[in-house]
Amino acid sequence: MGRSYWHYLATLAILLATLCGCPQPATTPTPSQEQAEVIKLPEPRYDSDVSLEQSLLERRSIRSYTGQPLTLQEISQLLWAAQGLTDPRGFRTAPSAGGLYPLELYIVAGDVEGLAAGVYRYQPDGHQLVKAGDGDKRAELAEAALGQEWVEEGAVSIVFTAVYERTTGKYGDRGIRYVHMEAGHAAQNLCLQATALGLGAVTVGAFHDGEVSQLLNLPAEEEPLYIIPVGIRG
Repeated sequence: MGRSYWHYLATLAILLATLCGCPQPATTPTPSQEQAEVIKLPEPRYDSDVSLEQSLLERRSIRSYTGQPLTLQEISQLLWAAQGLTDPRGFRTAPSAGGLYPLELYIVAGDVEGLAAGVYRYQPDGHQLVKAGDGDKRAELAEAALGQEWVEEGAVSIVFTAVYERTTGKYGDRGIRYVHMEAGHAAQNLCLQATALGLGAVTVGAFHDGEVSQLLNLPAEEEPLYIIPVGIRG
C-alpha cells in the first residue's frame, strides 16, 4: 500500500486516541532541537584600512597555505561578507532574486583558534554557527573534491549549498539560474573579504556531489555548489 495510506491510518489512530482520552505516542526531540551546539560569532567589522579597489586588484586564487590557524574573528568576517545580514528586514550582503535566499553556508573547520574541529552551519540570523558534525573532515572533503590537496590544507573550507525550491517555487526553472548567480555574488564577496584580511582563498567547483552531501549530512532538498578553502597565504 502507498505511503499516503499508512500516513492516513496513523493520523486516524492519533485522532481516535485523543477522543478516547488514551495517551498519545511521545515525540522524541531531534538532536538538532535539543543538543545542537551554538557558537555566537564575534561582531564583524564594517570598515577597514583596505579599500575595495585594493582588494579587487590583489584578489588571486591562492592554493598554498602556511598551516597556521585562523581566528574566530576572521571566520566571523568571512561568513558575514558572504551571507551576513545588513538590514533589519533580513537583507544580506549578496543580492537574492525575490529576497528568497536559497543559499546555506557550512564551515569544515580544522585549524581555528577557539573552535573545535568539525562541521558547522552558519546562521545569518543571530550571526552564529550551529555544530553539524564532529572531527576534522578536511581530508575527506579533499577526497570528495577529486583529491585537490588545498581543500585539506586550508585552515577551513567554506561550502556553499542551495535549496533550489526556495527560488524555483516562485520563478520556476528560471530560478535555477538565479540560484547560481547568487552563489557567484556571495563567493566573490567572500574572496574579496579574504583578500582584505590578508588571507588566501580559492574557489573549487570540481567534486562529487553525493560524497559532499553525505559528509555534510545535507537534507535531500539541499545540494552542494561550491567549496572555498581559506587559509593564511603560504
